[in-house]
Amino acid sequence: MMYKNKKINFSIILPIAILAIVSIITIYSASTYISPSMGNLALKQSIWYIVGIILVILLIKLKNEYLYNHTWIFYIIGNILLLSLLLFAPEINSSKCWFVIPGIGSFQPSEFMKIFLMLTLATMIHNFRSKYETPSVEEEFYFLLKTLLIVLIPSILTFLQPDTGSVIIYLVIYISMMFASGIRIRWFVIAFIAVSGLLGTILGIYFLKEDLFIKLFGTNLFYRLERVFDWSNGSGLQLENAKAAIGSAGLLGHGFNKTPIYFPESGTDFIFAVYASNFGLIGIFLLLSLIVFLDVKIIHLAQKKIQDTDKYILVGIVAMLLFQQIQNIGMTVGLLPITGITLPFISYGGSSLLSYMIIVGILINISFEKPRKYRYK
Repeated sequence: MMYKNKKINFSIILPIAILAIVSIITIYSASTYISPSMGNLALKQSIWYIVGIILVILLIKLKNEYLYNHTWIFYIIGNILLLSLLLFAPEINSSKCWFVIPGIGSFQPSEFMKIFLMLTLATMIHNFRSKYETPSVEEEFYFLLKTLLIVLIPSILTFLQPDTGSVIIYLVIYISMMFASGIRIRWFVIAFIAVSGLLGTILGIYFLKEDLFIKLFGTNLFYRLERVFDWSNGSGLQLENAKAAIGSAGLLGHGFNKTPIYFPESGTDFIFAVYASNFGLIGIFLLLSLIVFLDVKIIHLAQKKIQDTDKYILVGIVAMLLFQQIQNIGMTVGLLPITGITLPFISYGGSSLLSYMIIVGILINISFEKPRKYRYK
């Protein structure tokens, strides 16, 4: 049954609708440099948005309680899909990140795993807090081990594809939600020291003993790290041409569908460069204002009197969106390493867009619901 006597939160719906328009027109503009074999990506993105709207309506009917009660089923399915990629998926651009569905396109399970992790962690934190009002150090430690295992399983499977960007997002979601759970700060200090020591050791071997590093970790990880550390010199066709397109745009840009220079991944990873080159500094300001407005509205929603499970998942949503927005725009202008992370609601991609539309459905449901006490399965 649908919610009755509830008002739609247009402060969330409206910016999503505008971002959808921005996405479609920017992808259309990017099509100048996209291979015709990929088809009409702007039309495909429009169709994915329509499918996403249907998905939102379905989620509103099901309500978030349904998602929370079946979160372990979603989590298990997500991991099975990630494992199946490694076993059966075709290799595309030296990666096994997608299932190819004839006549439809590709399907990327890691995009949905982000949502499944949020749901799983939110219910785990809720149940832990319901059971222990003032948990002991041992109880918190055991809880942390369980949640860490939940994150490590899909992280390892995704890393092997390889898809480092999604793994980083998993960890961002985990850290932010654990912080919101109210556990003792000492765990973050211990984790920071342990991770710093581990990374310091790995990077020390990378810089000082390349042969030993390759022998221990393989060439795949070596080239991934090399790509990260080479970002600072600004080299590479992608980054150089993207920066040139943005830098030459001026105040008003070159105009719609007038991207002046070619760069790869113009419809996905570097979609912001296409938009910036078309609409200039004023267009960038308007887009960033819209993105900030949406983020602030989600944060305000988390500050309302809602059930704690919703609060936890909102923390994960905000952390994921903020990280992807900053990382994508930052790498486009050369401030951050290129990681292949897309810009939410704007970059082309059926899997990523549908995952964001699931988030929209969750947000609408949270704006509808009244706080009640639950204990999830």
